Amino acid sequence: MLIAGFAAGAWGTNCYVVAPAAGEECVIIDPGHQATAGVEETLAKHRLRPVAVVLTHGHIDHVASVVPVCGAHDVPAWIHPADRYMMSDPEAGIGRSIGMPLMGELTVGEPSDIEELGDGARLSLAGLDFSVAHAPGHTKGSVTFRTPEGAELPSVLFSGDLLFAGSIGRTDLPGGDADEILDSLARVCLPLDDSTVVLSGHGPQTTIGRERATNPYLRQVAAGQGSAAEAFPRRGM
Repeated sequence: MLIAGFAAGAWGTNCYVVAPAAGEECVIIDPGHQATAGVEETLAKHRLRPVAVVLTHGHIDHVASVVPVCGAHDVPAWIHPADRYMMSDPEAGIGRSIGMPLMGELTVGEPSDIEELGDGARLSLAGLDFSVAHAPGHTKGSVTFRTPEGAELPSVLFSGDLLFAGSIGRTDLPGGDADEILDSLARVCLPLDDSTVVLSGHGPQTTIGRERATNPYLRQVAAGQGSAAEAFPRRGM
């Protein structure tokens, strides 16, 4: 499996391009602020043909380039229905004006073809299989995408802003909920094998095993003391 990722835009949001191999079809995950050029460079470098854009949630730092990317390649975008409104109204998702200079660099709205994600869905795209888990807490419509474990490859969890290396997503924006995100961590992340690779919406790659041992939130959830984790700082937009 080929996974090419890069951090884009003012928020350093990770965008991932995933394919079975170079020269084949691919899926684009979270083309956010100023990600269009990076997407096109990645596609050209690996000779890839997009078939879909899939979104972990609706915050503008993860969806700002969806319209131009989908339009350029005539592909659909997939998003959970609870976050779909943010594509047309990004300020509703962050609770404040993000500023006119920045707004001038964003493409607000939905692509012409949009599909909705549900908990437990199985996506078969570009010769790849992804399992979808609804993981609210950062937003009401946050989801994760996970690839199956292979004979020689560990499973990969695209966690969005649910789980980061050493931290988790913030819950103080509209739709955020501290209890929900802790429940999502317990339900979605804790059952996974330690070898599962975590590719998050911001920051470096990690594994479930590393986070189980060192992430203060995951440790507290595993110990059944989720409320104590509120003392630790969080990351992301």
